[in-house]
Amino acid sequence: MFRRSGSIKLFDLFGFRIGADASWFLVLFVYIYLLSRPFRLTLHSSDGVAYLTTVVSVLLLFASLIAHELGHAVVARRQGIEVKQIDLVLFGGLTKMARDAATPGEDFKISVAGPLATLAVILVCLGVDVAIVGAHRLTHAILLDPDIQITPVLLCLSWLVPMNVLLLAFNLVPAFPLDGGRIARSIVWQITGDKRRGTQVSARMGQGFALIVGAAGLWLLLSLGSFAGLWLAALAYILYQAARGAIVQSALSERIEGVRVLDIMDTHPVAIPAATPVSLALEEYFLRYRWAWFPVVDEDGRLEGIARQERAQASVDGGDGWLTMNSLLEPDAASWRVQQDRPISEVLGSESLGQLGAVMAVDADGILRGVVTIEQIRRALRSAFGTSPA
Repeated sequence: MFRRSGSIKLFDLFGFRIGADASWFLVLFVYIYLLSRPFRLTLHSSDGVAYLTTVVSVLLLFASLIAHELGHAVVARRQGIEVKQIDLVLFGGLTKMARDAATPGEDFKISVAGPLATLAVILVCLGVDVAIVGAHRLTHAILLDPDIQITPVLLCLSWLVPMNVLLLAFNLVPAFPLDGGRIARSIVWQITGDKRRGTQVSARMGQGFALIVGAAGLWLLLSLGSFAGLWLAALAYILYQAARGAIVQSALSERIEGVRVLDIMDTHPVAIPAATPVSLALEEYFLRYRWAWFPVVDEDGRLEGIARQERAQASVDGGDGWLTMNSLLEPDAASWRVQQDRPISEVLGSESLGQLGAVMAVDADGILRGVVTIEQIRRALRSAFGTSPA
């Protein structure tokens, strides 16, 4: 749902990098702490069993969030959109795509895939519950009726069902940036033929929903002193800012519509051949040009990645100056590049632009054709808004 920079890699799944923002670990421990006591009271078991059940339940909840985001990611990939990674963050998960949907149909399919994945998780949990207690006692199991023997497995599943139902209902609210808001955007887009209008309508609803959530949070906090009130207030703030950002981004995209990466890029980038020894590259490139990083290309000019001076210097200092530059490339090579025929609006939220101050422009064959810097982006934006460069 939300866009954040940087994350800690957890694992790879179906070709997607699964990561977690540092804030996720805080939420993980808070959930475990808050649930440990009620789980222990429900199970009437030892602290060890209750704690283990709590940990497994919370991890399965976050696995449900990953399943939700995988729904978005898989469908996006089938639509030809590169998915860079999936991250768990403070209030949920997000799927980072190389570009936004190009048609209302793409937008709808990608948006609805997450809720459908969550629905599948709910059905699986219900199916296992039915297998354990029978269909006639399913409601009693979900409500944790004391007349039913509550086992760790049953408690875990019975907790996951309502949590995922809540997740599904929340995400289907027609308020951007929630999935329901994106679905609403795709419908308005389809009817009007105007993506910007669809974004504005769903984002306005997102701002309204955020205000309602914020008001509810303040009421809980001030009237009942509930921690949930603080949580809702923080969630409302993030929702409102995301919706506001979508409105601003939509207006900006309209101004720079038609401007492509190749229209503003530097077409003569300096790149280091991948077979260059590190010691030679340090002397001929880093020390000569005084740049902290360089693109690295193979013998055909295809971009292989980015190399930083500190790694080159450390390699030489460690006696490994004989290594070639392709051994020092930064991870996640896909995040440093953009197709040269793409609109510059796709570059604005690039991690590479934030970390390097530039993005590498490549052609359809992956050959490095140029570099887009922050300053070039700024000049393009000043031109779009009718102001002269400072």
